[in-house]
Parts: sequence; structure tokens; C-alpha cells
Amino acid sequence: MNFRRQRRDEVGVDLTPLIDVVFLLLIFFMVSTTFIRETQLKIDLPEASGELQEIEDDVIEITVDRRGDYAVNESLLVNNEMDTLVRALRERLADRDPDSRVIITADANAAHAAVVRAMDAAGRVGLSRISITTRQPEAEE
Repeated sequence: MNFRRQRRDEVGVDLTPLIDVVFLLLIFFMVSTTFIRETQLKIDLPEASGELQEIEDDVIEITVDRRGDYAVNESLLVNNEMDTLVRALRERLADRDPDSRVIITADANAAHAAVVRAMDAAGRVGLSRISITTRQPEAEE
């Protein structure tokens, strides 16, 4: 007797459903993820009396919160190291006048060292026009 061998079909993996699932997951995560991280430093300005000054358009603002974290033009820095602050100031100064004004807005409870570090970083990049913001004292009744 002569038996014929059965022909076996080749075993293979169909990748089409796998690719479809991967693309669906990718689309889901792209739609559901927020890429803009809104970060605001919460600060409480110290009070001082004096005359109000007009704020110029071409100004670099350094914000220091009570923990010593920095933000340059409302962009929160990853850490509070001097090199990071200097690098951020250089990036902002690249497309501006080198004689730009720097405004330091520090929380009333911020450490003095954090404010001095911000002033030092501004000096390292060549910025010498530095102002410190305060708020007007509330009128006592």
C-alpha cells in the first residue's frame, strides 16, 4: 500500500491584527494625553511703598517661589541649580537686546539665597538692569 503523505500548511503568524491593535493604542494615548503642562508658581509678594513703574515689553522675568524653585518668563525650570538658571537666561537673551531688563518676582517667604542666586545668574549672562517686584501695601482703615 502506498499512502500519500498529507501536505502540511505552513505555520505563520498573521501580523495584521497585531498592527491594528498597536495603532489603536497609539491613537488612544495620543488623544488622551495632555502634552502641555501648565505650571504656575504660587507667590506672595512682599509689600513696599513707592511709585509704580511701567513694565516694558522686552523684559525677562525670573519668578522665585517660597521653596526656591525658579521660572523664567513663566516657564518652570527643572531644578534650582545655578547652571540651569544661567542656561535658561541665555536662551531667553538669545533673541533679545543684551541690555534687557530683568524683573525678579520673589515670594515674601523665599530664602534670601534664592533671590541672590537669581541676581548672580543675571549678572553672569551680562544683564545688569535688575528690578525686584513688590506689591503696594493695603490701605489701613
